[in-house]
Amino acid sequence: MQITDLQQEEALKPLLRQAFRPLFLFGALFSLLAMLLWGLALSGLIALQPYGDLLFWHQHEMLFGFVAAIIVGFLLTAVQNWTGLRATHGGPLLWLTLVWLAARALMLFGGSLPGVLVAAVDLAFLPLAALLFGRILLKAGQSRNLFFVPLLLLLTACNALMHAGVLLNQPLYSQHGMLNTIWLITLVMAIVSGRVLPMFTANGTQTPRIEAKPWLDKAALGSLWLIFALHFLLLSSWLPANLMALLYAAAALLCFWRLLRVKIWLTFRVPLLWSLHIACYFIPVGLMLFAGKAAGLAVSQSTAIHALTAGAMGVMILAMMARVSLGHTGRMLQPKPVMAAAFVLLIAAVLLRVLAQWLPGFALYWYQLAIAGWVLAFGCYCLVYWPVLTTPRADGRPG
Repeated sequence: MQITDLQQEEALKPLLRQAFRPLFLFGALFSLLAMLLWGLALSGLIALQPYGDLLFWHQHEMLFGFVAAIIVGFLLTAVQNWTGLRATHGGPLLWLTLVWLAARALMLFGGSLPGVLVAAVDLAFLPLAALLFGRILLKAGQSRNLFFVPLLLLLTACNALMHAGVLLNQPLYSQHGMLNTIWLITLVMAIVSGRVLPMFTANGTQTPRIEAKPWLDKAALGSLWLIFALHFLLLSSWLPANLMALLYAAAALLCFWRLLRVKIWLTFRVPLLWSLHIACYFIPVGLMLFAGKAAGLAVSQSTAIHALTAGAMGVMILAMMARVSLGHTGRMLQPKPVMAAAFVLLIAAVLLRVLAQWLPGFALYWYQLAIAGWVLAFGCYCLVYWPVLTTPRADGRPG
């Protein structure tokens, strides 16, 4: 959108012209660094003393370090298209990025610092992003996408709960905050993918767009809302396990049916599409694993969680970053062939992590292979997209 003066734009460093540029790049770099450190620490090759403890750091940083950065980068970029007003850039974007970077440094190296200081810096990022995002929507008089503001604040509350677990030495608080975050982001992924996946598939395959079934959308999303509400209000533990298993399974089947209608088989020649489809399929997979755990089957909670986090979130993020980074820098939606290999690597890594508890041999061996796949996949993104994100748009337009 030509909504700013090109001369003013050229005075800015390209990295600070749109929020997706620094937050996608640094978010991807951080994810591979954090995963690498996690793998080395698990192997006993390095000793880390982060804020909280090592497991808390891994859980928190993959959600509120990595995933939150990409969510904010996406929202603060998309809002310009939604409103026609110039999105966050320049100085405000620099300060927002510095807050995020400071939080990552404090979470990793601040184990000996006052916990309140670490928590305060980390908790500042999402409300600041909500303020920047909401101001643009209000200025444009647009209310349709304002629900993302309370969403960001709700994620902040989940983050605060995780920090409360550390500060008050109550690990159950941290676990509750983590699970609330996972269910909330899963719900958002289902909402957003339901909006864009049919359109992306139709445009990318030159086939008729599949019309939505409103009752199916409402049933699928309603089941996810119910799961989130039950967990958030601490009601899930009071309900019979078999009832929760039925709810998880029903949500899985509804989400699966909703995805199947979009016809993944049409996308097998388009890496930007099949990768996004597969990411969405990890949502019903994760739900079925939670159903199996609730039903008393040999499924660990960690396995079910990783289907939703590494699987749905990780693969969707890589696919969306690859797409958005091209489209918003004036390039054709045709990624380099190495990105198809990156998608395959990441999907294979997720499958290894999810199946690790049933594979023969030591689970740590499969974990390390999964970590290596993640690092290589996001490493490919960083190498390929570094020049894309740090140079002006290919079409010479602002942004």
